[in-house]
Order: sequence, then C-alpha cells, then structure tokens
Amino acid sequence: MIEVKRALISVYDKEGVTEFAQSLVKLGVEILSTGGTAKTLQEAGVPVTPLETLTKFGDLFSGRVKTLTPQVHGGILMRRNLPEDRAQAEEHGIEPIDLLCVNLYPFRETVAAHGDDRAACVEMIDIGGPAMIRAASKNHEHVVVVTAPAQYDEVARLLEEGEGRFPTEQTRGLATAAFAQTSAYDASIYRYLEESESLPAYWATGGRQLQALRYGENPHQRAACYLAGSRFWSQFSQLQGKALSYNNLGDLWGTWNCLREFADAEQTACVVVKHSTPCGVALGPDPATAFARARDGDALSAFGGVVLLNRPADEAVAKLLGAMFLEVVGAPDWSADALAALKKKKNLRILKLPALAGGASWAATGAADWAFKSLGDAILVQSTLPPHAGPGEWTCVTETQADAETLAELDFGWRVCRHVRSNAITLTRDRQTIGLGGGQTSRIDAMEVAILKARRCELDLAGTVLASDAFFPFRDVVDRAAAVGVRAVVQPGGSRLDKESIAACNEQGLAMYFTGERAFMH
Repeated sequence: MIEVKRALISVYDKEGVTEFAQSLVKLGVEILSTGGTAKTLQEAGVPVTPLETLTKFGDLFSGRVKTLTPQVHGGILMRRNLPEDRAQAEEHGIEPIDLLCVNLYPFRETVAAHGDDRAACVEMIDIGGPAMIRAASKNHEHVVVVTAPAQYDEVARLLEEGEGRFPTEQTRGLATAAFAQTSAYDASIYRYLEESESLPAYWATGGRQLQALRYGENPHQRAACYLAGSRFWSQFSQLQGKALSYNNLGDLWGTWNCLREFADAEQTACVVVKHSTPCGVALGPDPATAFARARDGDALSAFGGVVLLNRPADEAVAKLLGAMFLEVVGAPDWSADALAALKKKKNLRILKLPALAGGASWAATGAADWAFKSLGDAILVQSTLPPHAGPGEWTCVTETQADAETLAELDFGWRVCRHVRSNAITLTRDRQTIGLGGGQTSRIDAMEVAILKARRCELDLAGTVLASDAFFPFRDVVDRAAAVGVRAVVQPGGSRLDKESIAACNEQGLAMYFTGERAFMH
C-alpha cells in the first residue's frame, strides 16, 4: 500500500477536480498546486499549499517553467524503500509527492481550431505535464498517477477504503494508461510539426478512445475505435440509432471518401456502400431522386448498406430511406420532418455530416496525410489518395474523341472507380452507376460481374461508359464492353499491350482516355 500524505494537482481540464481534491483533504492529504488549478481549488474552499513554497520561485518565462525542478521531480522520483534516496532527499530538502493528478494542455483542440497559427499551437505543447506524468508512471511502485477525470471516483474510493493508503496492484494500470496518454500526445505534436513529404524513420501514431465497440468484424473479436486526428471523425454527430459497430465504421469511412469526390457537384450526390466498397452512386436534382438512382444501381446489394448524401435530407428522401433496411444514413443536415419520418426506425443510425458543399477542401474533410494498415506487428504506411485532377489531365489515345457530355460521364465513372475494390470496373450512364464489378482476381471477371449486376437489375447497358482502376493487360475487356454497348472508356494506361486495347477501341468506334494515374483499392 502507498500511504498518500501529499498530492500535487495541476490540471487544464478542471472537470471534477474540486470534488477529487476535497476527497483527498478529508483523508488528511496536503494539496500542492499552482496557477489556475490552485485558484480554482482555493475559490472552492480547498486548502492549498502553493507550489512555490517548495520550489522557492514562481512561474518563469510566462509560465513555461513551473514544475521542472528537483523539488518537484525529486519528490516524485525518489524511491521510498532505498535509504540512499531518503538521505539525499533529506540533504536537499526534498519532500515526497505521493499522488500526482495532471492532465495536459489541449494541443489537438488548439490545432483543430487554430491550425494555421503555428505560434499558438507550439505554445500549447505541454512540457511540464508530460514530464511529471512520465516520472510518476516510472515510479508507480511509490506514486499514484491520475491523468483523467474519469479516474477520480475510483481512486478516491480506493483511498477511502484504505484510509489514505492506495493498493500498489492498482498503480501499474494507472501508469500504463498515463504512458499511453503521453505517447498519443507526443504523436499528435509530431503529426502537426512534420512537414516532410518523405516517409519518416519512425512511425508515430496514437489517440484517445473514440468508442468502445461490442465486437470487431466478428462477435468473438474485441475492438475499439481510436481518434488520432481532428478531421472527419471528430466532426460528425449521431442523431439517432444504435452505436456504430466496427463494420459500420469501416463502411462509413469508405462511403465518406467516395462522397467527397462530389463535394462540388451541382446536383445532389448519393453514395451507397456495402462492405466498404460502393454498390450504387448517382447524382440527382434532389436528395430523393439521387438516392433512388443510387439504390436502383444495385438494389439487392444496397440492402443493409450505408447511405450518405452531400445535401441536407428532407422528408421525401427520409421516406425512401425508411422503406428499406439500412444500417447507417447520413447527410449534412436533416429537416425536422425528415427526422420525424425516421423516428420509428429506432435502430437506424442517423448521422449529421460535415458540410461538403461550397468547396470544402479535400484535406480538411478527409484523412491525414498518411494512411496505414496493420500487418500483424508491422504497419504499412502510404500517402493518402490525392484528389482527382480532372479530365483536363487525361490523354485521348483513340481516333474517336468524346464529346463534352461523354467526357463528363467518364469523369463521373472515374471518380466512382477510385473507391471500388480492385480489380475495379464501373459502368455508368447519366451520372448513375449501372454496373459495378470489384474485388475480383482478374479484370475480365470484374467486367462480367458489372454486366451481371446491371442485367440482374434490368438496367440497359447500351450507351454506358466504362472506367477501370488499372490498365488492361489484354483487349478482352474492351471487346466485351463494345459487345454490350459501351460507348467510351477511361483507364490509367501503362500496359505493354496498350496498343491492342487501343486498336480494339478503334475497330469498334469507342473513345478511350488514359488518366496517367492508377487507383487500386485493396
């Protein structure tokens, strides 16, 4: 048991700190504090010993140095069970600090609100807080370290039960949580300061728990979601429905990334995703029309999917959404009538999304600069997929050229194709997906899946355009496309057999454009 006689409390987030300090005082604990925390406690009637009575000086350099002293760190780090440590402490007038209660300056929140003000963000880098937390965590056999308001009640309860003594078997967990917090804090600083386009020698990531999940991809897998940045995941809100699941979150991310392709679309865009890949995408003059067209691109696959809109949802689209089983629906806003129409679908998760209309930047609404995935105990890291450059950067490689309308349709198909699992084929017409083939082990198989889905939905393939996420290794896809009525093709190009595909298009009067960029989605 650790006998707690003296506690140092210095917190930025003052939620619950007065009540916690009062519980310590009732047990006879001396409270050391400084700055705003000391003022808050004193105003609440909590007896406080000013920290400068130990350090013998006040704040230095506008508050940058308050706790970085031997009196503070010696009191935290001294090992009570070693005579030589006790002797050195007595020689230098260092008194033990048995409990440390610290939380950190809100660096992430400052970056989210004032990211362009570098000086303000740098000033919010906490130095003394992490140093004290790490010191107390290292010496957790002798010091209780408390780093979050959520821990106050349990720590106070155990101290009360122990009549001012704290069980050492509990301090390891507190220290582990503290190290996790400081490592995530440092990672957020690294992500803000890092400006190099090269891959770093060390990969630093971390974040607070956004949501505990009932399970992972399957019921026997444990899972949680952690927030490492300040973009999409801290900008949306849930208005109704069950908690988002592991698979919901994955599908939501895939849907959002595809929807961002249409941030500046003049019409309403709707994206329907199943298993993290689009199964229906369409534009329409209003939300109800856009959803109906996206749904009808593959109504069977849309069942149980995630649906997002880039415009506010009204009652008309809400009634259509409520007429089928869906897991998640989202829009930048919801009218009162729309929410009322979906009120009976209590389990349906309704999300309010960050606004995309009006030129919201690709970066501000999307991922961080780096994307990563787990490979067991290794991590794959890559830069995120940049925004689509547009057909102005494409090259026409065939005798036939697309007119403006066909080129716009190819642009729509390519934007969708960038988010379909490889190998990917998208067939579209009039800004609606007609057939999507993805996740196949060959490109011709993806083509056949796209045709199958279109025919299953009784959608006419004549006059569609085709987009492929990578080059054609053979001319078979072009020949199959021409046979079902495709009028134009867009693909990255770059195969050693490009000439065969170009010749196939010329033979059958198809226009084909090379994007010069590949869009694999594994």
